[in-house]
Amino acid sequence: MKRNAAVLSLLACAGALLSLVGCGDSGSTTSSNSPAPETKTGAAPKKYTVGFSQIGAESAWRTAETKSVQDEAQKRGVTLKFADGQQKQELQIQAVRSFIAQKVDVIFLAPKVETGWEPVLREAKRVNIPVILLDRGIKVSDDSLYKTLLTSDFVEEGRMAANWLAKRMNGKGNIVELQGTVGSAPANDRKQGFAEVLAKFPDMKVTRSQTGDFTIAKGKEVMEAFLKADPTIQAVYAHNDDMALGAAQAIEEAGKKPGKDIILVSIDGVHQALEAIKDGKLNCSVECNPLLGPGAFDAAEQILAGKDVPKRIVSKDQQFDESTAAQALPTRKY
Repeated sequence: MKRNAAVLSLLACAGALLSLVGCGDSGSTTSSNSPAPETKTGAAPKKYTVGFSQIGAESAWRTAETKSVQDEAQKRGVTLKFADGQQKQELQIQAVRSFIAQKVDVIFLAPKVETGWEPVLREAKRVNIPVILLDRGIKVSDDSLYKTLLTSDFVEEGRMAANWLAKRMNGKGNIVELQGTVGSAPANDRKQGFAEVLAKFPDMKVTRSQTGDFTIAKGKEVMEAFLKADPTIQAVYAHNDDMALGAAQAIEEAGKKPGKDIILVSIDGVHQALEAIKDGKLNCSVECNPLLGPGAFDAAEQILAGKDVPKRIVSKDQQFDESTAAQALPTRKY
């Protein structure tokens, strides 16, 4: 009996020691700045914080993108720290540094231009805060500085606009171009895509090209200057709807009819542009979907769960003209 009692006592002690060893792992901690370790279910943490550095509020498209992210954060119960860059890269960089100091779990960045981000993104990488780019790409020497880019195919948007215009103008005519923000990915890519198609039509020429900085006011101002320099303009290609709407105002004030005397094609597909197409003041708008919130948070949660995401997630876009804009308006969300 004494021998059995001794054996039982030894087994109990061994079990206790094993229990203590097993508890040792649960005592370790993971920094909130580090990607969450993958669990058995691969689930992201239920509570996390995102810092969102937005370019500004220069257009209806940009406002729609911001609202999409804010609405989705609220829907998912995510803490969102928002910073408006007011069209200044230096303010966006300051915001990213602030998010790093606040130890957010993920950073969303809608970069104003393609270059100049590498130093601050290296700071984020050093403390294991993943960065997700929204709508615009960047140029860096190390693409591990960001996890993924949610965007549209800006080059293809330029091609779509040019193909529509070439068909409408029967491959002949002079065009003025309202470019987006100098150095930004959409401005560079939309110009490239448009030029690629126009190279196939030697009788179609871009006679003037200048930045309108993606705003209605600047688009109007540049178009006024274009009209004074050349009253024979036949078409306008604007890199976004807001500049096209500003150009339409300038055309009206010059005594011409936008959409009739001068053809206008643009990019974004916002509600106001589709209304203008329905009213005959614009002719075509190629869509660029700004509702990136759901996709951005899906990507964030996969990353926080330790899962891989595609380096580039591209939205599928369509175009609207006089034959389709009115039908699309009732269901348009932006």
